[in-house]
Amino acid sequence: MQYFDKTYHPPGTPPGTLVGRNEIEPDELVIRLIDYTSTEFIDRELTSADECHAYLDKESVTWIHLQGQPHADILKNFGDMFGLHPLAMEDILNKGQRPKVEEYDEQLFAIMAMPRKVNGSTSIEQVSVFLGKNYIISFYAGGNDPFEPLRNRLRKQNGRIRDQKSDYLLYCIIDLVIDQGYPVLESFGEAIEAIEDKLLTTFTKQSTLAEIHLIRRELLLLRRNLWPQREILNSLLRDENKLITEGTMVYLRDCYDHTIQIMDLIENYREMATSMTDVYLSSVSNRLNDVMRILTMIATIFIPLTFIVGLYGMNFSHPDSPWSMPELHWYYGYPMVWGVMLAIVVGMIIYFRRKDWF
Repeated sequence: MQYFDKTYHPPGTPPGTLVGRNEIEPDELVIRLIDYTSTEFIDRELTSADECHAYLDKESVTWIHLQGQPHADILKNFGDMFGLHPLAMEDILNKGQRPKVEEYDEQLFAIMAMPRKVNGSTSIEQVSVFLGKNYIISFYAGGNDPFEPLRNRLRKQNGRIRDQKSDYLLYCIIDLVIDQGYPVLESFGEAIEAIEDKLLTTFTKQSTLAEIHLIRRELLLLRRNLWPQREILNSLLRDENKLITEGTMVYLRDCYDHTIQIMDLIENYREMATSMTDVYLSSVSNRLNDVMRILTMIATIFIPLTFIVGLYGMNFSHPDSPWSMPELHWYYGYPMVWGVMLAIVVGMIIYFRRKDWF
């Protein structure tokens, strides 16, 4: 996950400018339209915004989804057709926006952050949604389309979603985006559990500290992007809007509960990752203490041996002096010194073991 993943216009660009930066190439764009009532269902791909004209005045619910990074001209065509605000269109063009909700004359505009796991790394994708009287326009620039489960629900004629208005479809999109956090956090939980087992059972290497740091970093960036979504749900529940019915409010409150659960999990995992850093440092310190204890005991054992060999290494001997070393002329002097030294080593080891130092 990048620290800064927002695209933007050069400073000084007029607000609402729909001109992409030269270094940003638009992705392959797929425009998909779904139009449905309780009895009818249409699912088709479009080649241009002009094909939406036939569905503007219908009483059915129309969902237009743009998959991929759209070109500025395509955004402008959709903006002119549906009366989308230029500032909102600019936020779609410049990805990496902070999640938010904006209310315009006849529309509601929301930006959501969808967490995904891609090749073991966490990424945040922007989902932008316009809510109108009988339509939803959504934009998603990620590589894989995450809304296929929602389309499967729409294909089932006996589903609740087919009997509701466009505001219920907005709830379904928000709910799907928020719930994407659960599998991502589940992967974090598994990674934390594996590292905990490694910390408590085996000596950990420097790479373990790098894994812990990566988890803490991704959780921090995840929190930064997902925290504002609580504000979005809180704003939708608190502020009255004619486009959202009272019946849909009940489901939005359930979404709000999910955001709280996800933020609680993120905070818990952050604390666990921090505590794992402390455990890692403690294990390294304990390992160092064990090594130092062994080396200290070895040095302590050799101190009296060094004294003995140093004493007899002086070799002071004179046949007429009463102060000469008598041991130098003993017949069994050499093996006796070895016996004394071995007895000292064995005695010290026994003493260390009784003190539980070794």
